[in-house]
Amino acid sequence: MVRIETRDASVEFPIFDAKSRSLKKAVLGVVGGNIASDQKVPVIQALRDISVTIEEGDRVALVGHNGAGKSTLLRLLSGIYEPVRGTAIVEGRVAPVFDLGVGMDPEISGYENILIRGLFLGMSRKQMEARVDDIAEFTELGDFLSMPLRTYSTGMRVRLALGVVTSIDPEILLLDEGIGAVDAAFLEKARDRLGELVSRAGLLVFASHSDEFLRQLCTSAIWMEHGQVKQQGGLREVLTAYKGKDPFLDDAHAGLG
Repeated sequence: MVRIETRDASVEFPIFDAKSRSLKKAVLGVVGGNIASDQKVPVIQALRDISVTIEEGDRVALVGHNGAGKSTLLRLLSGIYEPVRGTAIVEGRVAPVFDLGVGMDPEISGYENILIRGLFLGMSRKQMEARVDDIAEFTELGDFLSMPLRTYSTGMRVRLALGVVTSIDPEILLLDEGIGAVDAAFLEKARDRLGELVSRAGLLVFASHSDEFLRQLCTSAIWMEHGQVKQQGGLREVLTAYKGKDPFLDDAHAGLG
């Protein structure tokens, strides 16, 4: 069974000043089992009282302004962050796709990075070896795949990362959009692959600012604001509330819907 459930979950981050820059220094300030008075550390409450249930088959858009808590929520849902209060339960194999460059080594070739990135996303070496030719064809990088990643442009790195990401078979796909550095033609090609990827996933949570992407991939939405869930519901309902207008009608008037 594939499922994510949080109940009144909160995530906090301590902020250390120059005198207490590390957790180690804070711990060293403990005297007789109590934290010394000069070791008080301010805390940022990144998420507050998050209660969401996402079941198998759900396709959830995550919307909100930059800094609203979308990326932090994705990390909570993936199990990377644990709540300081409340609970978060994740059932199923998670494929967290937050940063397309994570798990890639600039000193080794594109081919080698395909294998490493796949392992990072929970695939086996055998599974990735079977996908190498398909990924190589998708990226259109040709001989560059035999060269070190540090020789790639930003757009080329995004192509390689997208090729790997869209080849996996996730149970839980947590996707943070980051594909703006590729040309329009390749982006259209990537959208088709993303659609296929989502269809293979047990459930999807997708943080994005693109209405078009969200319409293509999602059916419901969560609106984040100041680290809290402001609204949950159907995609059109939540996007309309968030934007103050119906983006579906805008697309229709533009001849897109």
